[in-house]
Amino acid sequence: MSNITIQAPAVASKRSTKEWQQADAAHFLHPFTDFGALAKKGSRIITKAEGIYLWDSEGKKILDAMSGLWCVNVGYGQQALIDAATRQLKELPFYNAFFQTATPPAIELAELLSQVTPPQFQHVFFAGSGSEGNDTIVRMVRRYWDILGQPERQVIISRHNGYHGSTMAGASLGGMSGMHAQGGLPIPNIVHIEQPYWFENGKGMDPDEFGKVAAGWLEAKILEVGPEKVAAFIGEPVQGAGGVIVPPKTYWPEIQRICDKYNILLVSDEVITGFGRTGNWFGCETMGSKPDLMTFAKGVTSGYIPLGGVMVGDRVAKVLIEQGGDFNHGYTYSGHPVACAVAIANIKLIQQLKLVEHVREDVGPYLAEQFAGLRDHPLVGSTDTCGLMGAILLVKDKAKGTPFPGELEVGMVCRGHCFGNGLIMRAVGDRMIIAPPLVMTRAQIDEMMALVRKALDLTLADVQAKGWL
Repeated sequence: MSNITIQAPAVASKRSTKEWQQADAAHFLHPFTDFGALAKKGSRIITKAEGIYLWDSEGKKILDAMSGLWCVNVGYGQQALIDAATRQLKELPFYNAFFQTATPPAIELAELLSQVTPPQFQHVFFAGSGSEGNDTIVRMVRRYWDILGQPERQVIISRHNGYHGSTMAGASLGGMSGMHAQGGLPIPNIVHIEQPYWFENGKGMDPDEFGKVAAGWLEAKILEVGPEKVAAFIGEPVQGAGGVIVPPKTYWPEIQRICDKYNILLVSDEVITGFGRTGNWFGCETMGSKPDLMTFAKGVTSGYIPLGGVMVGDRVAKVLIEQGGDFNHGYTYSGHPVACAVAIANIKLIQQLKLVEHVREDVGPYLAEQFAGLRDHPLVGSTDTCGLMGAILLVKDKAKGTPFPGELEVGMVCRGHCFGNGLIMRAVGDRMIIAPPLVMTRAQIDEMMALVRKALDLTLADVQAKGWL
């Protein structure tokens, strides 16, 4: 059938907020959501965005301090990305990477990624998301050891409260107890160690000392499992969904030493920390590790189009290419030409705007200063930042560092005040976290901090009125 021209309807038809909410409740099951509770409350309907701001269906302007979901690094409305998608959709909207076939955008993006990633990475395996990338990690590291004649190396070590996606393998790699409680997780041969969170696990220790102690938990687990059975260790340079847990500077170099000692593959999950978030192109560069494999997604396209993948270091790639034969794994959308075209435009825009340097030399240090200034607030027990991501810990007693009882959900009280006053800030327990677009300016940080202060003050008034403080 020849192409015919049909006038497309507007993407968003004119409906009231209530009508959108009714249709949403009737048909759309949201991720990580109590479906019944949301149906009763009604979703927030976001209708447009520009720069670091969103607007909802009521016309309310919202400062997006979470970059969508850790991903809109270049901000909303970048015409270069929109044009790249449009051009590619017209020229070649889709073809797959099966059947010994490739498309120019996938090849060019692979080439570009080899230039911006650490030097050991010259090859990439494309996926559709970070979760798919981490599923690929499980398959790839086990295939690597199988080719080398060590098929007993099946065990992958991860961390409690780490996050590596929500597929069966991704959720298993992650250490979220709520996820493991559903679906029979984790899958076999994935084990966990404790996270390097000083506030919970290192009080009384110097942070640098604690960093080495926390890394030592990996060695203890390797010896418990048996070094001959361990395939890899995976971790986020900074734990994102776990609450922006920034490890001491001694942690990752010691993790690297331990992996080298036992000849274990090191995997850096850069889904959140990649593409400038920490003030370097990738978080492993900030933290001082040299991984063998690196998962990416989110910031590779700034979330404009779904894309993920795995950067495969020379150690692994050489074995897979020269000795491996068929690797029986992949996805329909591996190397999707439109996604790859947008990623190319996105990376080139990051370079053109010098966003990595902007985070490292300007707004990252400024955010750290502004967050440190919050420590005078009666509710704030500590603050942490790394590049353009940060966390504020809400506590009951600042002097003793005593937390609020978990059932009070003080973080959710604060989140409600953030949303109610035009700020998207996420609550992870009682840690309030941000990861705004990398295009943010100092003036916009000031604007955000005024909203943060207001939310903290309103939360303080609430907990005092309820007798919680």
